[in-house]
Amino acid sequence: MALQKVFVIDDDKARSSEIVTVLSFLDYKVKSIAIDKLKSSVHDAESALVVLAEGVDFQEDVIHSLFANSKNHQPFLYIYNKGKTPKISKTLASYLVPLEWPSSYQKFINCIRQLQSAEHSLNQEVSTRATELFRGLVGNSQEIQRVRQLIQQVCVSDATVLILGESGTGKEVIARNIHNHSSRRQKAFVPINCGAIPAELIESELFGHEKGAFTGALTARQGRFELAEGGTLFLDEIGDMPMQMQVKLLRVLQEKVFERVGGNKSITCDVRVLAATHRDLKKEIEKGNFREDLFYRLDVFPITIAPLRERAEDIPILVSELVRRIENDKKGSVRFTSAALMALCQHDWPGNVRELANMVERLTIIHAYGVVDVKDLPEKFQQYDDSPALIQENFASSSPIVEEVSQPAQGFAGQQNSHAAVGILPEQGMDLKEHLNGLEWSLIQQALNDSEGVVAHAAKKLNMRRTTLVEKMRKHEMQRSD
Repeated sequence: MALQKVFVIDDDKARSSEIVTVLSFLDYKVKSIAIDKLKSSVHDAESALVVLAEGVDFQEDVIHSLFANSKNHQPFLYIYNKGKTPKISKTLASYLVPLEWPSSYQKFINCIRQLQSAEHSLNQEVSTRATELFRGLVGNSQEIQRVRQLIQQVCVSDATVLILGESGTGKEVIARNIHNHSSRRQKAFVPINCGAIPAELIESELFGHEKGAFTGALTARQGRFELAEGGTLFLDEIGDMPMQMQVKLLRVLQEKVFERVGGNKSITCDVRVLAATHRDLKKEIEKGNFREDLFYRLDVFPITIAPLRERAEDIPILVSELVRRIENDKKGSVRFTSAALMALCQHDWPGNVRELANMVERLTIIHAYGVVDVKDLPEKFQQYDDSPALIQENFASSSPIVEEVSQPAQGFAGQQNSHAAVGILPEQGMDLKEHLNGLEWSLIQQALNDSEGVVAHAAKKLNMRRTTLVEKMRKHEMQRSD
């Protein structure tokens, strides 16, 4: 199946005419373009097959910006004269498919097919990465969907990202998602907690040191910037970095060079920096604890993650995921009644997701393979045990972590009230329609998971007709394979 477009870049008119004739015969939409016009056609060229011929006076940075930094990283066909060695730098070598010219028709066709195969593989990879991205952060709240969208926007660039949020909200999870879906994902992701390292050691940790640089420096040692070369350096709790180190970090971000402690050799680095903090950096600037110029250097693309108390609708899904991870690690299992889940949803969670994870793990040990009700939760949750009996059936048929408990028979009105009590209304309010859609998606997804993708069984668990469930799946663009 032919590609839609082919750009031919060749200063040799006779050779260019031959290439265009063959490609046109194969039903490609061929366009001859001068190298100086390529910059203005970058967006079109990213989705096209490009044929670049030897002899073209091209600027490597133009070609590199087109292919190496494009979303698809698609290779191009490089035609060189017979009997000569291709004149191409090592930087671009991984992006080309070489072809000696004049060439046979069959060799030319094989190269075209090779490019088509590469395009197909890249499209599959992009699709897979997008799917993983949306599953990387647990939750269906509007807040999580917003964060996913921001990650998707910034992961294709090398921009510095500042991740803001309370402790335990998952700032490192966001950073790893950005790295894992960027062009640097094959290189190292190196985290460092700036607040956990003594001020006198943090320079050595970041930039490394030479032998004898200080007492105890028996050998030379690489720093985190060198370890992260070509990859991503995650500076956690950047707000706790000492002021004298902020100056040196600013220089590295601006000039991409540094020196080891005790050394005088400048080392060039190619590292993407992601930073995170729970502090309000603007207030820290006013207090004189943080440099304003460094803040603006880091604040290129800010991402703020809301605390768990502001997205309580994510708690049942988070608990389900935490239990699944414990089960996968063969560390036991536990089940929660719907009343216990509702109690969890009403808690403020000052420690956010980290506090929730620790509590679930502790309950897995105390009530191994058992059922946790409100009375089994820590004492601070007992104040929430005055919820109406109606809420006890919430999530009972929608999540593997929920154990049904005996309840009086309820009519349709009772069930309606039960579903109305699923969410805890945040102080700032919420988009009810969006929330209900997210809840419906979650329940359907869990029913499908429990039924191993069998729609009829999932429909039975949800007490609806199979055709109704199919329509709802279409509405949410869900597939059984998901």
